[in-house]
Amino acid sequence: MTYNFHTHTARCSHATGTEEEYILRAISGGIRRMGFSDHVPLRFDDGFESAYRVPTDQVPAYFETLRALREKYRDQIELYIGFEMEYYRDCFPQMLADVKAAGAEYLILGEHFCVPEHPGPSLHSMRDHADEESIAFYVSTVIEAMNTGVFSYVAHPDLFRFSGDPAVYERHMRRLCRAAVETATPLEINFLGIRENRIYPNDAFWVIAGQEKAPVTFGFDAHDVESAYDEASIVKARAMVKNFGLNYIGEPELRLLRK
Repeated sequence: MTYNFHTHTARCSHATGTEEEYILRAISGGIRRMGFSDHVPLRFDDGFESAYRVPTDQVPAYFETLRALREKYRDQIELYIGFEMEYYRDCFPQMLADVKAAGAEYLILGEHFCVPEHPGPSLHSMRDHADEESIAFYVSTVIEAMNTGVFSYVAHPDLFRFSGDPAVYERHMRRLCRAAVETATPLEINFLGIRENRIYPNDAFWVIAGQEKAPVTFGFDAHDVESAYDEASIVKARAMVKNFGLNYIGEPELRLLRK
C-alpha cells in the first residue's frame, strides 16, 4: 500500500503528534501519496464551533504548515491538503465555498452527523438507532453527497449503528452500495475502526458491498503518529477483501477541487 488520504492533525483536539512526524512515519512505511484530511472547520451563525473540528482561526496555519512540509519532502512523498467533511444539505453550498476559499484540494465524506450538530438535536451516526426512518435518512444523505461529485470517497460508510431489523439494514445499505457503483465513489475500509475494534468495519455491510461490487479503498484514519502507517490493519483489510469478494480498486482517484 503506497497511498493514504485519511490523516488528521492535533488541531482537531482528538489527535496527537506533529504533521512532520506523520509524514516521516508514512515515508518509512513506503507511502508515496498522502493526504491530510482533518475535520472541516464550521462556525455556526451564533459563533459556536464544535470541539472536534479544526478551529476556524487555525485554518491558515493548517495550510501554511502542510504547504511548507510538502515543499520540504517533495522528493520523498506527494502531499495533498483537504478535509473530512459531513454533507449538510442546507449548509453544503456555503461549506463548499468556504473550504475552496481556504485552499482545500480534496474532500472525503465522513457523515458523523446527518444534520448539523448545533444547535441540535442532531442524528449522530454512531449512536444506536433501531427505527427505519433514521437509517433511511443516513443512507439517503450519503447518496445525495455522492451525487454532488465532489467527494473523493466515503470514509467509514458502515459507521451507522443500527440495532433494528437486519432486513431493513440490508435494504438501505444495498441502496448505498449501488449508488457508490453508479457514481464511481469508493467506499473506505477504515483502519481506525480495525485498530480500535469499533462497530465498523461491519461485516454485514461488507457482505453487501461485495455482492454489489462497489468500489473499495483503504484509509488509515490516522490520529496518532504510529497510525500514519499501519501494517497490521493493512493485513486485516486485505483479508476482508478476500473474504467478502470486494472490488478493491487500490488508490482512489482524488477529485481535486482545484485542477
